[in-house]
Amino acid sequence: MTPTRATTRFAPAAALVALALTLGACGARTDSGETTGGQTSAAESCVDTSGDTVKVGFLNSLSGTMAISEQTVHDSLQLAAQEINADGGVLGKQLEIVAEDGQSEPTVFAEKAEKLITSDCVAAVFGGWTSASRKAMLPVFEAQDSLLFYPVQYEGLEASPNIFYTGATTNQQIVPALDYLKEQGTETIFLVGSDYVFPRTANKIINAYAEANDMEVLGEEYAPLGHTDFSTIVNKVRSAGADAVFNTLNGDSNVAFFKEYKTPGSAPTRCPSCPCPSPRRRSAASASRTSRASSPPGTTTRPSTAPRTRRSSRRSRRSTARTA
Repeated sequence: MTPTRATTRFAPAAALVALALTLGACGARTDSGETTGGQTSAAESCVDTSGDTVKVGFLNSLSGTMAISEQTVHDSLQLAAQEINADGGVLGKQLEIVAEDGQSEPTVFAEKAEKLITSDCVAAVFGGWTSASRKAMLPVFEAQDSLLFYPVQYEGLEASPNIFYTGATTNQQIVPALDYLKEQGTETIFLVGSDYVFPRTANKIINAYAEANDMEVLGEEYAPLGHTDFSTIVNKVRSAGADAVFNTLNGDSNVAFFKEYKTPGSAPTRCPSCPCPSPRRRSAASASRTSRASSPPGTTTRPSTAPRTRRSSRRSRRSTARTA
């Protein structure tokens, strides 16, 4: 990739980093050796912007159940930093990356965030995935008056001046997916999710949507993050006979779920699944089993023709009966 193409491709990332450097410079040491800002904040910044480099933190789960999703985010951040630096950096400064592993544990995310801000003196942190990790970090960033760039969709219902939310909220992803299912004639759904903030909040919104749109929720099941035995839940899905499954599982639990989901009697061709979100790194076999045709905003899997055919047949029979 040439510098020109890199500039175009990563211009949004460079703009975000520039914003971080500008905001992070408040109370920071500058070229003149003085501190900026006329007032002393509760937590004075140790960010140093006086040299040719500036530190930026990457905080992602490189181990544990969320590594299947967050490793890809980490790799993308590293690529963006490399290409931005190759193109001259940001505001004339090269990015110096300090990377930490959140280990898929919210408490570790909070501890690592504190370290990056107070010990490593980064201008901003890019990271987190689960809402549990974000909520654990939020008080740290607010207490230190530092900046977190949060990279993925979330449930909304939260706003902090110290968090830059870059992902979609439910009205931008889940509701359009439900609209699409409704357009396809889906009448019943089954909810499966990880047991933490995002899936439970999302499913409250899904339940409200279903009630308002003549859709029936036939079941709602949760599993701990990292859970790998989905035989019981899939049996409940199979017994319910829903038109579609709305899946808010996170991390490598998705792989275990879809392996079980593909067993005879519950194949996606009979009951499509809408993963929201889905892991970004999957085995080729898993990807081929779970991928479907193009979908609406979000990560909705297109319902198969089988459920639509059955519903069309029912409508056809009713029409025939009325004609007779």
